[in-house]
Amino acid sequence: MNGPLLSIRDLSVSFTQGQQETLAVDRISFDIGRGETVALVGESGSGKSVTALSVLKLLPYPAASHPSGQIIYGGKDLLSASENELRKARGNEISMIFQEPMTSLNPLHNIEKQIGEVLKLHRGMSDQAARARTLELMDQVGIRDAEARLASFPHQLSGGQRQRVMIAMALANEPSLLIADEPTTALDVTVQAQILELLARLRRENDMSMLFITHDLGIVRKVADRVCVMTGGKIVETGPTAEIFDNPQHEYTRHLLAAEPKGEPPAADLSAEKVIEGSDIRVWFPVKKGFLRRTVDHIKGVDGVDVTVRAGQTLGVVGESGSGKTTLGLALSRMISSQGEIRYAGARIDAHSFRQMRPLRREMQIVFQDPFGSLSPRMSVAEIIQEGLRIHEPGLSDDERDAMVVDVLREVDLSPESRFRYPHEFSGGQRQRIAIARAMVLKPKFVMLDEPTSALDMSVQAQVVDLLRNLQKRHNLAYLFISHDLKVVKALANEVMVMRAGKVVEAGTSEQIFTSPRTDYTRALIAAAFDIEAVPGGVVSE
Repeated sequence: MNGPLLSIRDLSVSFTQGQQETLAVDRISFDIGRGETVALVGESGSGKSVTALSVLKLLPYPAASHPSGQIIYGGKDLLSASENELRKARGNEISMIFQEPMTSLNPLHNIEKQIGEVLKLHRGMSDQAARARTLELMDQVGIRDAEARLASFPHQLSGGQRQRVMIAMALANEPSLLIADEPTTALDVTVQAQILELLARLRRENDMSMLFITHDLGIVRKVADRVCVMTGGKIVETGPTAEIFDNPQHEYTRHLLAAEPKGEPPAADLSAEKVIEGSDIRVWFPVKKGFLRRTVDHIKGVDGVDVTVRAGQTLGVVGESGSGKTTLGLALSRMISSQGEIRYAGARIDAHSFRQMRPLRREMQIVFQDPFGSLSPRMSVAEIIQEGLRIHEPGLSDDERDAMVVDVLREVDLSPESRFRYPHEFSGGQRQRIAIARAMVLKPKFVMLDEPTSALDMSVQAQVVDLLRNLQKRHNLAYLFISHDLKVVKALANEVMVMRAGKVVEAGTSEQIFTSPRTDYTRALIAAAFDIEAVPGGVVSE
């Protein structure tokens, strides 16, 4: 057949809530050719995912509606197709991979049942045929020991493995079009590189078209033939990938291309005051079996780590999911029990009880990865920020607390008037600023930052990194910055520690780690993050 595989014409998407109507997508048009990958690029709220969900009519109708437009596939307008026609297309001719596999996979069903269900529903396969095809798909997407994994549940798999299961489900019926909605955002850089390589190979082998949705232009360069740039519900620029990168025409496209954390941290000052240090830190989780629940083994989350965080300095802790980064941070902060010596401001705290740690909590703060999950939806911004003050400075008057909230909101570049609003009324970047303000209002000396930018758009990441850098300089803060994003770490950290399987595989100044990495594992992380060269075979295991 001639012509594009999918043609979106003059599409609009509107959402109605009560009397209020919001136009999320405003008269956009683009085509996807056979065997072509088109990337839909833009920041959160630009309308990318809403466009993708419209293709298969997966939006929450009737709250969602289409004031204008057509989505032509196989000569039919999917927007006016019957439910029966859509059911035939979904998962059969057009498949979709969602951003977060843990929320897309059924936690109560094992992997065999979830992949097999697609095959039985659309192809009427028997249990035996579905099992054989499931094993073939799992092998195709690179899941090792496929037969042993059939009985596994989603929570028993790593993030990369779960995403591979989602890809296997999407490819089960050999679709003509695959819609991939931010399929690598939550993954480690090495796993991200593997997934992108896998999608590119499967596209070539199956002559499949792909609509790839992302906010990361670095990924687009690797996978897309053409790019459509979206902002405010409109497509503001479209063209071949090389042309968009080499000669962007629209101001917003230039903004996206420039939007990544920049600047170099000052050289590591190894003479700076030691704020917190740990020696031979171990966090072992017991594995219990049998009727009497005897301990038969241990999972070594952190296994003999030495660490020092200095005033005015940032120690970046990097590594893949499950390497022990966050566990180490929680142990140093005495949020979980551990073995080994921990000193804060020169005094040992590893034997402190919860009550003994309480006076130190104001000086040791944590900013978490997901601000929407760490901020109470029932509290206003003022109440959230004041909560720590009420505990640690109960003698303050209401006016004094309010003045401190106003000051700290200004310090994180938020309007003081925003203190009367609630977390759901803010963007992701603004919510992270609120979380930072909650920590900073107590004037801490040590801050553990646990993946504080990984859920944010590239431009917002850059803004948050600049904010953290300015706050550190102003207050001489010691940061433990936990991340799998080496670009962010390179922009912020004076020293870097690389972790794998609970151990430190390499540590040194930022300059040493990024210019002269000593281990294959560190080189693999850097190669995947900065697209320097192919990841060495056998270095990264999934």
